[in-house]
Amino acid sequence: MAAGLSSRALFLSINNNNNNNYHQHHCSQTFRFSFEERRRRRRRVSRSSSRSFSSLPLSLSTSNRDSSPSSRPVLCQSSSTDLDVAAQAGLDRLLKVPVSRIRNFCIIAHIDHGKSTLADKLLQITGTVLKREMKEQFLDNMDLERERGITIKLQAARMRYVFKGEPYCLNLIDTPGHVDFSYEVSRSLAACEGALLVVDASQGVEAQTLANVYLALENNLEIIPVLNKIDLPGAEPDRVVQEIEEVVGLDCSNAIRCSAKEGIGITEILDAIVERIPPPKDTAERPLRALIFDSYYDPYRGVIVYFRVIDGTIKKGDRIYFMASGKDYFADEVGVLSPNQLQVEELFAGEVGYLSASIRSVADARVGDTITHYSRKAGNSLPGYEEATPMVFCGLFPVDADQFPELRDALEKLQLNDAALKFEPETSSAMGFGFRCGFLGLLHMEIVQERLEREYNLSLITTAPSVVYRVTCVNGDTVECSNPSILPEPGKRRLIEEPFVKIEMLTPKDYIGPLMELAQDRRGEFKEMKYITEIRASLTYELPLAEMVGDFFDQLKSRSKGYASMEYTFVGYKESELLKLDIQINGDSVEPLATIVHRDKAYAVGRALTQKLKELIPRQMFKVPIQACIGSKVIASESLSAIRKDVLSKCYGGDISRKKKLLKKQIRLVMAS
Repeated sequence: MAAGLSSRALFLSINNNNNNNYHQHHCSQTFRFSFEERRRRRRRVSRSSSRSFSSLPLSLSTSNRDSSPSSRPVLCQSSSTDLDVAAQAGLDRLLKVPVSRIRNFCIIAHIDHGKSTLADKLLQITGTVLKREMKEQFLDNMDLERERGITIKLQAARMRYVFKGEPYCLNLIDTPGHVDFSYEVSRSLAACEGALLVVDASQGVEAQTLANVYLALENNLEIIPVLNKIDLPGAEPDRVVQEIEEVVGLDCSNAIRCSAKEGIGITEILDAIVERIPPPKDTAERPLRALIFDSYYDPYRGVIVYFRVIDGTIKKGDRIYFMASGKDYFADEVGVLSPNQLQVEELFAGEVGYLSASIRSVADARVGDTITHYSRKAGNSLPGYEEATPMVFCGLFPVDADQFPELRDALEKLQLNDAALKFEPETSSAMGFGFRCGFLGLLHMEIVQERLEREYNLSLITTAPSVVYRVTCVNGDTVECSNPSILPEPGKRRLIEEPFVKIEMLTPKDYIGPLMELAQDRRGEFKEMKYITEIRASLTYELPLAEMVGDFFDQLKSRSKGYASMEYTFVGYKESELLKLDIQINGDSVEPLATIVHRDKAYAVGRALTQKLKELIPRQMFKVPIQACIGSKVIASESLSAIRKDVLSKCYGGDISRKKKLLKKQIRLVMAS
């Protein structure tokens, strides 16, 4: 049996068997105790808690181990007792341990495989979060994350765990699972020495599982495979183990089978983290170098920086220097995330923490920058992170033009928290001043828009998503064009290239046909098909990114009844027969509605746009033609008929010639006007 299990089992047994009876027995006697009796009991609890913290797991030390009702504290008087215990627990997590007993790890998995649930259980078992404060998706602190049931931002938490009588410091980073937030995952992996690879025991290996494993292997991390949800009726752990070994190539002979929801196998996971993940290097004597892996803007304290100390030490009050921006500040506050911010005096090499230095300019402390001491600067900065390349672009415009400065400030602060977001000013004749923003995918775009509207109280108009095209002109110049309005004239351009991605779709064999049809309809080029197992296959295509930024993912899920998953990577630019499709309303070209389309799909896109605009544009007193044009050639057309006076309202009877006469008279008047 795993070390540390017996004490935890005793704790669970005490809670399960005695908790209800204990509350009922003592609540009736609450007010019988005198003031002196209550004070004696509180002192006794505080002394017993402080003795137990140094040698027991934190989850056990937060409760009284004596099971006799006469010697246990009165839990219904929780205001003092629980606060004392919680305070002691917080102090205990802040106690320093040698670098050899520090473990930095993250949790990686495909979306909805149980990362957040497992993180919740780890926090609960180690006593990092009290039971009364516990809630589902504890580390997902945004309302948007809870509503959608997905992790958007990486979150860090410091835990204390006792293994074979020795206390260990475990720094956990919970990561997102969706492909659009893979940049968050890459930043988390750079701050760790190991990773828990969580795989659903019923669904098996998915597309993002493979992508995250490859990222972890590139960072030379120790990977611990974990099979989650083994309590489900449809769980097939043996099949999934075989899938991981065949597809991923990991040795799963010591894979941990667990159920985060039921609490099965959690202790074995903690033991494996201690035994199998290597500790960080002890480089506390070197000059300070700390890597910023996340940050956010606090309206009262300025920029709050999350960092991993690689070399040296950092203390409260130190004068620090940001090597990329060249700015220096005094560290007003240094602490750890457990998971709330707890202040400490000093952080050593290998530890993860946060820093507040009254940084008011969001450009002074960027993700990937290196922190060092002002008086003892490091010789060279840390490599940082690879710059995120935006894949999808759209325009963001405020509904109220007076909110343009607020939108600019909001984007700067949000970019501090989301380093993958890129933006630049843009002007539109129809919508005024705004910004052209770059995102990693459609979900990323949607999340950013919702965060801007919710967190900064902005009302926004979003244009249709597009991609960056590369135009080679006749004179040899190359122009990158993300907006159709800046596309060079046909006579000045020699060729247009568009971005292509390699997409890998994992699907049950029953849906191979519909997914191949979907990819080919989107101008996809077939590359490879292979069977992972007898019932699951992998399809690889190369297709234009512009074809994927629409409803490709929705169609993928619809045609596979939700069983297929996908992962894509950028492969480069290829020449295509692309055209600029203009929309003219009443003879005037409307630039915000212009799009760049492939020649084969120009008519279908033009027909769809004109029909939709006919439904949306209100009728006028005159006829309004709506046309889709390629240059001067009209390829699709609709028209709004004029609003006319009902000249036949008085003709309730009589000969038809009278009605025709009135209608012809109305037509002559309209034509004359």
